[in-house]
Amino acid sequence: MDLSRTRSVALSGIDQGLHKGAQIYVSRGAGGTVPFDSADLVVGERADGLPMETDTLNIWLSSTKPVTAVAFALLWQRGECELDDKVARFVPEFGTQGKGEISLRHILTHTGGIRMLNIGWPEASWQEIIDTICRHRPEPRWIPGEKAGYHMASSWFMLGEVVSRIADEPFDRFVRREVLEPCGMSDSWIGMPEDRFKTYGDRVGHMYGTEKGQSILRRWHEAPSVVACSPGGNGRGPIRELGKFYEMLLRKGVTADGRRLLTPQTVEALTTPHRVGMRDQTFKQKLDWGLGFIVDSKHYGEQLVAYGYGASASRRTFGHSGFQSSTGFADPKYDLVVTMVANGQPGEPTHTRRFKELAEAVYADLGLDAEPQSNPSSTRSSNGPSDGKPH
Repeated sequence: MDLSRTRSVALSGIDQGLHKGAQIYVSRGAGGTVPFDSADLVVGERADGLPMETDTLNIWLSSTKPVTAVAFALLWQRGECELDDKVARFVPEFGTQGKGEISLRHILTHTGGIRMLNIGWPEASWQEIIDTICRHRPEPRWIPGEKAGYHMASSWFMLGEVVSRIADEPFDRFVRREVLEPCGMSDSWIGMPEDRFKTYGDRVGHMYGTEKGQSILRRWHEAPSVVACSPGGNGRGPIRELGKFYEMLLRKGVTADGRRLLTPQTVEALTTPHRVGMRDQTFKQKLDWGLGFIVDSKHYGEQLVAYGYGASASRRTFGHSGFQSSTGFADPKYDLVVTMVANGQPGEPTHTRRFKELAEAVYADLGLDAEPQSNPSSTRSSNGPSDGKPH
């Protein structure tokens, strides 16, 4: 699989100071359980002076969210909960302060109205974070399900808590055993045991703030941020392993070794739009949402689609992205999986253009788009705010 154009765009980003290095994984299937034809692409450095490798463990940030959604879906398809169950059915203390009507569906579609940002992660313990969210009031004049706005972390801690209480074990252990390991994601974690963190050593990649020509080292490679579980934001592993997760979804729930993880009906439910045509109050544009997955939304006409998949992606494409640094998506029309991470956060508009060009380069390399692609140099401008927090 020749990804020469994709490599050129990734290297252009290094030249422009947008990132120090990148991992890109691309695979295509042929339907059914036929093995995927795949390619691993790495460029640049994972940290100052250390080359990026295919087995570098990079942080996925919010590209983690679909993995957590699948952890929930396993319990849902086993009949242990329903989409329209109220969160308070499983976490009674959450039902205070006017939050009693927020359902699991609202959590998965970002329509619950609890977009609080400061929950104390990673310094606060899991229980302290849950207690903080339970004490929190929903946003004023927000009727659950009737207004949409991306929730960075709070609702995903609650979804993790629901999974934990139903399964009667910590979320990080459940997701590792029930989702990551069955998908063959042996070096992927959402909350890594401290002994494994020490064993990995400098295989753990760094992330940098690169807005306006700066290179500011984030601290997300340090033990507190790697070890403390965040169901919506601190998945970590080689980006090719996130690709295996999406390959499972394209196989309609079957893993590479033939194990059925999800039913085809569950996969369809997760990746079909449940929230359509609603303006997202966080991203300030219309975005369609499945259950924990963002469905291709460029048909609403935005010039730069937040968390988009490029001009060549089909309307059926589903996935999720992480704050100015990563994405994972599957395009059923082409039986295509793309997962990417770049270890520089250059500001929202610049990043959105960068990943749009990378995604479109992948399609061009595979001969799936005959249209001329934009020049990589168009990513040079940078004028978006960065709060330095994992999204």
